[in-house]
Amino acid sequence: MCSILGLTSRSDVAPTIVNSLRRMEYRGYDSVGVAVNHESQISVKKGIGKVDEVNTQVSMDSLSGTIGIGHTRWATHGGVTVENAHPHMCNSDSIGVVHNGIIENYADLRKELEDNHNIVFKSSTDTEVIPNLLQINFEKSHDVKKAIMDTVSKLKGHYAFVALFKNGQMVGVRNHEPLILGIAKDIDDLLLTSDVVGLPENISSVIYIENSQFVIIEDHKYKLYNFEGNAAQFTIKTIPKNYQNVSKGEHPFFTAKEIFEQPETILVAGNDDDGNYLEKIVDFVRDSDYVYVTGSGTSYHIAVIAKYLFSRFAGKKVEHVMSSEMKYSSRYIIPNSTIFAISQSGESADVLEAISIGKTKNSKILSMVNSKNSSLARESIFSIGLNCGPEIGVAATKSFTSQMAIMYQIADKLCDSCLGVDFKKVSEAYSKILSDTSQIQKLVKSLKNLHNLFVIGRGIHYPIAKEGALKIKEITYVHAEGIAAGELKHGPLALMDSETYVIVINPDDDSYVDNISSAHEIKSRDAKIIGISNKPDPSYDYWIEIPTIAKELYPLLEIIPLQLIAYYLAIERGIDPDYPKNLAKSVTVK
Repeated sequence: MCSILGLTSRSDVAPTIVNSLRRMEYRGYDSVGVAVNHESQISVKKGIGKVDEVNTQVSMDSLSGTIGIGHTRWATHGGVTVENAHPHMCNSDSIGVVHNGIIENYADLRKELEDNHNIVFKSSTDTEVIPNLLQINFEKSHDVKKAIMDTVSKLKGHYAFVALFKNGQMVGVRNHEPLILGIAKDIDDLLLTSDVVGLPENISSVIYIENSQFVIIEDHKYKLYNFEGNAAQFTIKTIPKNYQNVSKGEHPFFTAKEIFEQPETILVAGNDDDGNYLEKIVDFVRDSDYVYVTGSGTSYHIAVIAKYLFSRFAGKKVEHVMSSEMKYSSRYIIPNSTIFAISQSGESADVLEAISIGKTKNSKILSMVNSKNSSLARESIFSIGLNCGPEIGVAATKSFTSQMAIMYQIADKLCDSCLGVDFKKVSEAYSKILSDTSQIQKLVKSLKNLHNLFVIGRGIHYPIAKEGALKIKEITYVHAEGIAAGELKHGPLALMDSETYVIVINPDDDSYVDNISSAHEIKSRDAKIIGISNKPDPSYDYWIEIPTIAKELYPLLEIIPLQLIAYYLAIERGIDPDYPKNLAKSVTVK
């Protein structure tokens, strides 16, 4: 969830670190800090808030030194305070650490360090045990490699950290949380980061550090080891340029840019497929007796959509499982089945745990990710990339439609083209919806002071309702609930009154007539109806028109107005849609 960075260069590193932290801010933005080693003294500047806010206050980018570390925080242990902001120093101020993940046994380690070594802690984080353990172990051996091995032997949990030593060495350690080593062509610059988005433009070659490995950087050279101290094997890869070209373009927010990119991204979903993995995944699903599709958040809604598509059109036995619930359902996983894992980042802790559980049942792992070198992709037999480019807004938009497009492609191949998917027509429909958003911008003015909102749909439109409600609650802070329309009379109707708004997803397909009946039930309780449909109806207080298309494809269209409602409502309520409170883009902790 947090961003961690470490950089060594021939020139001052602080400006580059601050700029890279800006690019990775979507991973956490409670607080930020930088530490730089200059003439064997480590200086730290940090504060509460976003990168630019803190940099204005304390001038992090003015620090002098050619080796340093940086961090943006998404709080897990301890409140949002300056004391809890990273980097954290050991008691002797000789080692600084930035950390992502959770140290599960930090309370026991903290007590041990306090009781046996008189360590004084300055924060309430789990992170601070790391630099102090390193200090004690380094003072014993005077060897960085030995100090790292002794320290990680005591740590429990999933974590990655970068440690800066005042002797000029820097170490990156990975244990189940992402860590990447970026290498400039002349190897003058070496950068450790939790995300390729943080890499400056002069770095295009990377090593994806594996679990239970660490890298020692000294004098612009690097060596990789496993936790037992043996030299580790590695492969240098080239990263796609589009993952470094991150900008808002002409849009005020990344969320807007990513919504309006969808006429293009829907056309290339899954196309970056050098290994023909789409066909291989189709063959694997076709030959599997039982398929589980798993994901978290938005990706879980794709899992539900997959069940509708695969079972209805291809006759496959498919079950969707929320990744965070997999361990509570593991006894029911059929051995030798297939698990299809969906994740935008490929680093979601719950999803990685789910496939780990699946492997204990001898399940075969397939995946769909937006980062083809992610942990999930590397753990899979076959993995297909979304090919939609980096998504910076915390709320998933273009990644969701790209995921859905790939699921439609798979279903279409499974049923011998029975869906007849024409993504050019989908793209044209997107462009039409996005060409005039004035009606939605007018609508959200009526919703500005709303406290509760419901989104209803039937069949495959139900997971779209859930996704739309998720978008609204994520970036507007309005309580929104996605409901299967047929369940209204089993409880939710009790909440309907003149202050309630209900969005009805109602394209002209086999759910249309039943949804109109539900709309009248809602209307008779004085609630207001927002209809998303290709057909008007008198029951709608507001009608958001979507183009007419093949009825099987409406889910691809109806999500766009819901994304726009969420975006413009956030703006109307004065909320930054890119960085909603309490959330982060890549959920790498459980």
